[in-house]
Amino acid sequence: MRIHIATDHAGLEFSQTLQKHLADSGHEVIDHGPTEYDALDDYPAFCINAAQGVALDERDGVDSLGVVFGGSGNGEQIAANKVPGIRAALVWSEATSVLAREHNNANVISIGARQHTVEEAISFIDTFIRTPFTNDERHVRRIAQLGEYERTGTIAGKNVNPFS
Repeated sequence: MRIHIATDHAGLEFSQTLQKHLADSGHEVIDHGPTEYDALDDYPAFCINAAQGVALDERDGVDSLGVVFGGSGNGEQIAANKVPGIRAALVWSEATSVLAREHNNANVISIGARQHTVEEAISFIDTFIRTPFTNDERHVRRIAQLGEYERTGTIAGKNVNPFS
Protein backbone atom coordinates (compact mmCIF):
# COMPACT_ATOMS: atom_id res chain seq x y z
CA MET A 1 0.00 0.00 0.00
CA ARG A 2 1.13 3.56 -0.64
CA ILE A 3 1.28 5.72 2.48
CA HIS A 4 1.47 9.50 2.19
CA ILE A 5 3.06 11.08 5.25
CA ALA A 6 3.58 14.66 6.42
CA THR A 7 4.43 16.47 9.62
CA ASP A 8 5.72 19.70 11.04
CA HIS A 9 8.83 20.34 13.11
CA ALA A 10 7.21 18.78 16.21
CA GLY A 11 6.83 15.44 14.47
CA LEU A 12 9.90 15.33 12.23
CA GLU A 13 11.93 12.76 14.18
CA PHE A 14 8.74 10.81 14.82
CA SER A 15 7.91 10.82 11.12
CA GLN A 16 11.34 9.58 10.09
CA THR A 17 11.10 6.60 12.46
CA LEU A 18 7.59 5.78 11.28
CA GLN A 19 8.57 6.04 7.61
CA LYS A 20 11.26 3.44 8.20
CA HIS A 21 8.77 1.17 9.97
CA LEU A 22 6.27 1.50 7.14
CA ALA A 23 8.87 0.89 4.44
CA ASP A 24 10.21 -2.13 6.36
CA SER A 25 6.62 -3.42 6.48
CA GLY A 26 6.48 -3.36 2.68
CA HIS A 27 4.62 -0.09 2.12
CA GLU A 28 5.57 2.55 -0.42
CA VAL A 29 6.10 5.72 1.60
CA ILE A 30 5.71 9.16 0.04
CA ASP A 31 7.17 11.87 2.30
CA HIS A 32 5.54 15.27 1.82
CA GLY A 33 7.87 17.02 4.24
CA PRO A 34 9.46 18.68 5.86
CA THR A 35 12.88 17.19 5.20
CA GLU A 36 14.77 19.18 7.84
CA TYR A 37 14.02 20.74 11.19
CA ASP A 38 12.72 24.31 11.17
CA ALA A 39 11.01 25.43 14.38
CA LEU A 40 9.07 28.04 12.38
CA ASP A 41 7.78 25.79 9.61
CA ASP A 42 4.10 25.77 8.73
CA TYR A 43 2.29 22.42 8.68
CA PRO A 44 -0.69 23.24 6.40
CA ALA A 45 1.13 22.86 3.07
CA PHE A 46 2.84 19.60 4.10
CA CYS A 47 -0.42 18.06 5.32
CA ILE A 48 -2.49 19.33 2.41
CA ASN A 49 0.05 17.87 -0.02
CA ALA A 50 -0.14 14.48 1.72
CA ALA A 51 -3.95 14.58 1.64
CA GLN A 52 -3.92 15.58 -2.04
CA GLY A 53 -1.68 12.58 -2.70
CA VAL A 54 -4.27 10.29 -1.09
CA ALA A 55 -7.15 11.94 -2.96
CA LEU A 56 -5.36 11.68 -6.31
CA ASP A 57 -4.46 8.04 -5.63
CA GLU A 58 -8.09 7.27 -4.81
CA ARG A 59 -9.18 8.95 -8.06
CA ASP A 60 -6.64 6.83 -9.96
CA GLY A 61 -7.52 3.56 -8.20
CA VAL A 62 -4.28 3.35 -6.23
CA ASP A 63 -4.57 1.76 -2.79
CA SER A 64 -3.28 4.43 -0.40
CA LEU A 65 -3.78 6.09 2.96
CA GLY A 66 -2.27 9.10 4.69
CA VAL A 67 -0.69 9.83 8.06
CA VAL A 68 -0.04 13.36 9.31
CA PHE A 69 1.69 14.42 12.53
CA GLY A 70 2.16 17.50 14.62
CA GLY A 71 2.43 18.41 18.26
CA SER A 72 -1.22 17.65 18.97
CA GLY A 73 -2.36 16.42 15.56
CA ASN A 74 -5.30 18.83 15.61
CA GLY A 75 -4.10 21.40 13.10
CA GLU A 76 -2.74 18.69 10.83
CA GLN A 77 -6.12 16.95 10.81
CA ILE A 78 -7.87 20.23 10.01
CA ALA A 79 -5.46 20.92 7.14
CA ALA A 80 -5.90 17.45 5.64
CA ASN A 81 -9.69 17.75 5.86
CA LYS A 82 -9.60 20.84 3.61
CA VAL A 83 -8.85 18.56 0.65
CA PRO A 84 -12.02 17.37 -1.12
CA GLY A 85 -12.58 13.65 -0.62
CA ILE A 86 -10.43 13.41 2.48
CA ARG A 87 -11.79 12.09 5.74
CA ALA A 88 -9.03 12.68 8.25
CA ALA A 89 -9.47 11.44 11.81
CA LEU A 90 -7.53 12.42 14.92
CA VAL A 91 -6.38 9.12 16.41
CA TRP A 92 -5.26 8.68 20.01
CA SER A 93 -5.78 4.94 20.61
CA GLU A 94 -6.09 1.66 18.78
CA ALA A 95 -9.86 1.90 19.28
CA THR A 96 -10.04 5.27 17.51
CA SER A 97 -7.86 3.85 14.72
CA VAL A 98 -10.33 1.00 14.23
CA LEU A 99 -13.40 3.24 14.37
CA ALA A 100 -11.87 5.76 11.96
CA ARG A 101 -11.68 3.02 9.33
CA GLU A 102 -14.73 0.89 10.20
CA HIS A 103 -17.26 3.68 10.69
CA ASN A 104 -15.86 6.68 8.80
CA ASN A 105 -13.76 5.05 6.08
CA ALA A 106 -11.08 7.58 7.05
CA ASN A 107 -8.34 7.77 4.48
CA VAL A 108 -5.98 9.91 6.58
CA ILE A 109 -5.16 9.79 10.27
CA SER A 110 -3.56 12.48 12.36
CA ILE A 111 -1.47 11.76 15.44
CA GLY A 112 -0.05 14.11 18.05
CA ALA A 113 3.68 13.44 18.20
CA ARG A 114 3.92 15.18 21.58
CA GLN A 115 1.05 13.11 22.93
CA HIS A 116 2.27 9.58 22.18
CA THR A 117 5.34 7.41 22.08
CA VAL A 118 6.64 6.17 18.75
CA GLU A 119 5.56 2.66 19.75
CA GLU A 120 1.99 3.86 20.35
CA ALA A 121 1.93 5.67 17.01
CA ILE A 122 3.19 2.58 15.21
CA SER A 123 0.40 0.57 16.83
CA PHE A 124 -2.23 3.16 15.80
CA ILE A 125 -0.96 3.28 12.22
CA ASP A 126 -0.65 -0.49 11.80
CA THR A 127 -4.17 -0.90 13.19
CA PHE A 128 -5.49 1.80 10.83
CA ILE A 129 -3.85 0.21 7.78
CA ARG A 130 -5.11 -3.32 8.48
CA THR A 131 -8.68 -2.35 9.43
CA PRO A 132 -11.18 -2.41 6.56
CA PHE A 133 -14.24 -0.23 6.15
CA THR A 134 -17.35 -2.21 7.15
CA ASN A 135 -19.53 -0.98 4.26
CA ASP A 136 -22.49 -0.99 6.65
CA GLU A 137 -25.36 0.89 5.03
CA ARG A 138 -25.59 3.49 7.81
CA HIS A 139 -21.91 4.36 7.48
CA VAL A 140 -22.06 4.46 3.68
CA ARG A 141 -25.10 6.76 3.92
CA ARG A 142 -23.39 9.13 6.37
CA ILE A 143 -20.19 9.32 4.36
CA ALA A 144 -22.26 10.04 1.24
CA GLN A 145 -23.94 12.91 3.10
CA LEU A 146 -20.54 14.37 3.96
CA GLY A 147 -19.50 14.10 0.32
CA GLU A 148 -22.74 15.71 -0.80
CA TYR A 149 -22.18 18.63 1.54
CA GLU A 150 -18.59 18.95 0.37
CA ARG A 151 -19.74 19.15 -3.27
CA THR A 152 -22.95 21.17 -2.93
CA GLY A 153 -22.93 22.97 0.42
CA THR A 154 -26.08 21.19 1.56
CA ILE A 155 -27.50 17.74 2.33
CA ALA A 156 -30.80 17.05 0.57
CA GLY A 157 -33.65 16.28 2.94
CA LYS A 158 -31.57 16.89 6.08
CA ASN A 159 -32.42 20.51 6.83
CA VAL A 160 -28.89 21.74 6.20
CA ASN A 161 -28.94 25.32 5.01
CA PRO A 162 -26.64 26.07 2.08
CA PHE A 163 -23.48 27.83 3.18
CA SER A 164 -23.13 31.27 1.67
